[in-house]
Amino acid sequence: MTMKTPISFEFFPPKTEEGAVKLQQVHAELSTLKPEFFSVTYGAGGSTQERTINTVLDLNAKGISTAPHLSCIGSTTALLKGLLNRYQAHGINRIVALRGDLPSGMGGGTGGDFNHAIDLVAFIRKEYGDAFHLEVAAYPEMHPQAGSIEKDIQHFVAKAKAGADSAITQYFYNADAYFHFVDRIRAIGCDIPIIPGIMPITNYSNLARFSDACGAEIPRWMRKQLEAYGDDSASIKAFGLDVVSRLCEQLIAGGAPALHFYSMNQTAASKAICDRLGLSPN
Repeated sequence: MTMKTPISFEFFPPKTEEGAVKLQQVHAELSTLKPEFFSVTYGAGGSTQERTINTVLDLNAKGISTAPHLSCIGSTTALLKGLLNRYQAHGINRIVALRGDLPSGMGGGTGGDFNHAIDLVAFIRKEYGDAFHLEVAAYPEMHPQAGSIEKDIQHFVAKAKAGADSAITQYFYNADAYFHFVDRIRAIGCDIPIIPGIMPITNYSNLARFSDACGAEIPRWMRKQLEAYGDDSASIKAFGLDVVSRLCEQLIAGGAPALHFYSMNQTAASKAICDRLGLSPN
């Protein structure tokens, strides 16, 4: 019997009561796919901190492990210890440890006791031992602020050595970028699992904006086809389903240990991909 590839889903904390009600529904629907965990994002400089905490604790209580994103930008040691103690007391055992985005107007400083994700990983390991499974970010197409691909890979390996258990990548649409990244870090002795981040395609203008901001490449042929569809959302979604499902098939065939879906607090696109891949429960 072939083992199904593990899956997980990312949410963002809702801003409104209507959004909170919708997230409960999305969570219930995606829970039927039996994911390994859910994760919940954290805004620039911790701007959604309370909403993140409340969302994480609420969802985790429903029975599937929920991992908060934890950003060190703007955070003090005392603030992080208080937050981690709170999570630990509620049975949270997985953390996505990130540097985080700088809020606009902050300039070059981080405004806290930590400058990089490696500092956060080392701090959690020192203070909490193995109490948390630590996920970190990986950038197969290079972090947009990295000086070079070499520096980016060195920085990633340093995060692994500091105590990261596994990594989730920025989304990408070129499987070779992922495989090349994995080959590079394996060649220098880093063996933590690298989980591809998967971004379903449902809206081209939003995707283009996200991708320009985070440095994710949309291949030219994909851009041209998506542009050609204009406002034809049905064609965009059908094309996106084909392209992303095929990408996932390549990743699974090439040995990716799991898939992490950036759900954008939506159900349909992620579920359709999982259905096509045979990852939904029978």
